[in-house]
Amino acid sequence: MTTGLTVLVPCFNEGAQVDVAYRELVTELSAIEDLEILFVDDGSSDDSPARIQALAEADPRVRYLSFTRNFGIDAVMAAGFSYAAQPWTVQCDADLQVPPSQIWTLLAKAAEGYDVVFGHRVNRHDPLVRKLGSLGLHWSARAVFKIGMPRGASTFRLVRTPVARTISDLRLPWFMPAVPLVGARYAAVSVTHRERSAGRSKLRLGRLAGHAFELFFGFSWRPLNLLYLLAALGLVVAALGLTGAHLALSAVTLAGLAVVGRYVHRIAPRRPLFYVREANVPLRDGDTLTGGAPCPPPPAVLRDAL
Repeated sequence: MTTGLTVLVPCFNEGAQVDVAYRELVTELSAIEDLEILFVDDGSSDDSPARIQALAEADPRVRYLSFTRNFGIDAVMAAGFSYAAQPWTVQCDADLQVPPSQIWTLLAKAAEGYDVVFGHRVNRHDPLVRKLGSLGLHWSARAVFKIGMPRGASTFRLVRTPVARTISDLRLPWFMPAVPLVGARYAAVSVTHRERSAGRSKLRLGRLAGHAFELFFGFSWRPLNLLYLLAALGLVVAALGLTGAHLALSAVTLAGLAVVGRYVHRIAPRRPLFYVREANVPLRDGDTLTGGAPCPPPPAVLRDAL
């Protein structure tokens, strides 16, 4: 497939890995004439933004967005898909645990007529708790919550850019199950995976747990249906006057409030996913803190009047 390609590279405190990722990507993908490397800096506090800007000044293929603070991977993806300039976008983490050479594998599969191609990481080199957590999450989504989670899906994926924007505009908490939800044609192919050579994963246990709740409540009504059942059982227990009935009913009520709160949050109007501080691409008004209006410096103060 000889079409143009955007490589979306999320960055958060990657430091020197920014330069490593850039060199390996441009070396591997030099045969692609319309190549764009789009770094999205998620509010890094180290020198990642400065390194990205230096690369952009030296290579016109490098474009970047730098957020005003850390907004998270969902915001990075939304911004990346929104500003990608090429018809295909591949998401490739800066740690390069999936080698850039595997992008060709995704491109070859996409040429068969798919909108999305996921890289299935074979012999995944991640901590055991991370691998088990991922397996358990995907299994629970499919078997317990009946969510259409594509088998073999990962964050290393190639997407037809307009399709990615359509999915992103839905503002759903997960990208993977949204692919079959909209009817996009997708496939998964095996890709190699290697150990992290620098830095460490930015995902923590608490964030992974929160991400799981976003998946379950964002794509399944089963938790709410279970609540209805528990409420009915609680009423039966209370009507029979069984020991501990009031305590059981209180527990169901509290659980109900929590579950309903999650669903209210799901349908409530949401604030913007991100704000951009700096970029070398034209920005839409709603993506900046100033709303696109010019922001001159504050009025000069006459020293003699002080």
